[in-house]
This record gives sequence, C-alpha cells and structure tokens, in this order.
Amino acid sequence: MPIVRGPVLIQINQRKNRDFQEFDDVDEIVNILKSQFTNRRLYIKYAVDKTEITVNEYNADGTVMVVTDPNYKNEGNSLIIYGLSDKYIEVDLEVIEERGPGYYHCRVRSARRALRGRRDLRFKVAPDDVVATNFRISRHTIDVSSFNIPTSIKVVLEQFQSQNSKMSDVLRVDVFKPDDRDRLLIQMKKTGKTLWVANTAEPDSYRAMNDDFIDMHDLYGDDLPAVMKRYIERGYKSILAVPIIYITESSSSVPFAYIQLISKSRGFGLDDVLTVKDHSFKLIDRIRDANTHLIPMHQHVVDISRGGAKLKITDKNLQKYIMRSKGFIFDLVFKLQAPITIYGEVKVSYTDEDENLMVGVDFEGNSSRKDEMKRYYSILKPMETDYKAKLLKSMKSRKKESPPAPEQ
Repeated sequence: MPIVRGPVLIQINQRKNRDFQEFDDVDEIVNILKSQFTNRRLYIKYAVDKTEITVNEYNADGTVMVVTDPNYKNEGNSLIIYGLSDKYIEVDLEVIEERGPGYYHCRVRSARRALRGRRDLRFKVAPDDVVATNFRISRHTIDVSSFNIPTSIKVVLEQFQSQNSKMSDVLRVDVFKPDDRDRLLIQMKKTGKTLWVANTAEPDSYRAMNDDFIDMHDLYGDDLPAVMKRYIERGYKSILAVPIIYITESSSSVPFAYIQLISKSRGFGLDDVLTVKDHSFKLIDRIRDANTHLIPMHQHVVDISRGGAKLKITDKNLQKYIMRSKGFIFDLVFKLQAPITIYGEVKVSYTDEDENLMVGVDFEGNSSRKDEMKRYYSILKPMETDYKAKLLKSMKSRKKESPPAPEQ
C-alpha cells in the first residue's frame, strides 16, 4: 500500500490483517470519538513519525476541526486517524480545508473498529533499555505444499547418504514428493510417524508399538498379505523408515524427507530405531545451519509489548533478508539481563524517509519458547507499571487542560 508523506513515498506491507466492524453512520462515529477519545490519544495513520492529533471541535454539520503538529504536512484530501480505547479504531476523514499549520477542517466519512481488543499495552523504549540482535533468518523457505526443497538442503541429504551408506544393506535418503503414490510414504508425510518392521515374515511386526509408529495393519488392511509377500520375495528381513522433520522458526513441524533402511541379513531392534532417530535430529541441525543466516547486528527497538515489538532495521544486509521473510528468530537484550531468544512473525513493514526498514513483529502463540517468554514477561512487568503510572498522570493533566483552538 503506497502512502505519500511530504516528499516520501512509503510502501506499507501489511502481512496480517485485522478483523474489523465497519461504520458509516456519521453520528455514531462522532459519538464514539466524543465518548471514548476526549481524554485518550489519537494518532495519524501512516505518518513517518508517530504523530498525535486532537479533535478540537465538533460542528453541527457533522464535520470536525482537528489539530496536530504544525510541521505535519498532509498530502491529498484524505486522512486516517486511529486510537485505542477498549478496542482499536480507525476513522476516515476527508480534508475540506487546511485552516493553518497542522489545523484541518474535515468531514467524517467512515470508521472501523477491531472485533477483538488489543491484548497488550504497547509503549516506547529507550535505546539504552533494550536492543534486538543475533537475527537468525532462513535463506530459503521449505514449501510444504509443493515440497520444493532448496538445492543447498538436497546437498546435505546427499552427503548424509554417501557418508552413511554402510548403515544397512539398503539406505535411502530422499524428500517426499507431491505426487507420491506409495501409501506408506503418504502416511509418513502426513503424520510424521516412524515405520518399524522388525521381522517382515511375522504379521505382528507390522503392528504399531505405540502411537509414534505407523500401524501397517491399519494402513493396508486386506492388502497387507500381498505387501508382506513382496518384501519377502525381495529378500527383505527388516525395514525401518524415519521421517526427517524440519522445525520452522515459528515452531511448526514439516516432515519433508525420510531415512529408510532395509536389511537383508538381520532384524532391526529398538536400539536401531533410536540410532536412526538420533541421526535424523543431527541431520536437521546440519540443514538448519546450512539454511540459516546469522546476523549479529544491534538494531533499535522502537516500542514493545507482551505480544510484539516494532523494530528499526538499519543494516542493509538484514533488511534484504527480512523483506522476504515471514518471520525470524532474534535475541532481545535488556539492560543488565541475559539475552532472551524470541521468534517474531512479521505483521507489517515499511521503509521510512531515511531508508530504515520499520518492522512490526508478533511474539504471541506457540512460536516462542515458553521459558524464555516467562522471563520476558517478568522483565517487562515493571516497565509496564512505570509506563501506566506516567500515562495516568498525563491523562489527568489533559483533563484539567483543554487545548485552545488555533487562531483562524
């Protein structure tokens, strides 16, 4: 969404949309502004810097007079203001006339209110209080729907197969494919479960040991005897297949490949299962290292809440990777505290007039480590308390003093 602010064209990339209730009744919108924002702050949306605006006068014809920073220059005849009461709200204004620097006569057009209230208090932080650093960003995204695996990851799989070819009579390391027709591979890709057949000649070996394993009786039903016969005719004594499950930065599990061992001479035991699983974990570590950029630059945290933050990214290399990323892992380092590792899902991004990338990230959900988040909340709580005290003091002061109307 391109927004013009003075000489600057800002491209707003909204990654995550809010759910809104729409309003077009002017009287209803004016009543909301009067009842909920007389002593609460309103701001101009898409302003390069966070710019406060005040409704200075409500006219009988449904128009309003608004006053803001005299240095603010509005381009065009539209103005969106927003604020936070019990829920987030935006109001669309049409600029009828600019009466003076930062003083506008506007017509109320429409409004929208978030269906859910903002869950957290957001406040600005000083550069000395906290920094963001140690950004870990994936070079490539594993496309689950098409299983389009980057070449760098395929190379890691091929190296593993070559280095471990003596693990069994047959070793296969391969990625799942969207057109797989093998019932077993489809089930493994879907569930992330392991296949273990200790003895291909024993029907009970095809039953699942527990819920972590594929039950061949359930999978093949009446076709299982034909499957057993095929294995025996090929000289297979035992079969073991373990999915390779990639954990994304947002903690979602992606079974995208598998390690399959076939023995023609012995039966695989539980120790073999555990060994191959351990190999799959180590393989994931190698894949993650091959697929991750670590950028240890210190970047500014503009504002913060329990559920997210706004970051100012000045490093050009880091900007390049964040712009094409859905999210990333990074460390928040508060003054005199050990780093807290957090995953941030990118909600919105734009470039300011100085070519800094402004990024809004969301910490909420299961995307961040629970123990780390507990420590984060404990550090943030006294900062929230201090901010609330200052906010209440400011609101009481605003009640006592009503801003005078600018001279026309």
